[in-house]
Amino acid sequence: MTALTGKGSTFCNDLLKLIFNATAIANIADNAASSPLTNLYFSLHTSDPTTAGNQTSGEISYTGYARVAVARTSGGFTVSGASVSPAADVVFGAMTAGAGGTVTNFVVGTASTSTGKILYGGTVTPNIVVSNGVTPKLTSASTITEA
Repeated sequence: MTALTGKGSTFCNDLLKLIFNATAIANIADNAASSPLTNLYFSLHTSDPTTAGNQTSGEISYTGYARVAVARTSGGFTVSGASVSPAADVVFGAMTAGAGGTVTNFVVGTASTSTGKILYGGTVTPNIVVSNGVTPKLTSASTITEA
């Protein structure tokens, strides 16, 4: 038996389902009724955006790049236990021009462009070196764990 030092495992699962699948937590939290987010947006970063950052902090920039929308549904994200993964690979546009760079981090946030709120993020291992012709992707095996 593991000592409780944070959230219970059932609540971790419920919290991830609320955020990534828009599933209410009975008697605690509901998905916004009037204008809920229908997508979350993956972005790629050449440095750690840090907990104080936003979706533009260290975000890669090249011709062909755009954040990728993933639906807040069980078809967009798979939640199991205290972990969540995209249901399918998250494929970004191929680089056709620009400086590119090395992707070290990813973020899941609230905005398709602009600053946006960071919900979760993590490192990309192995790093993705982006140059002309490269199409960066995060696989469906990419996992975020709620602790």
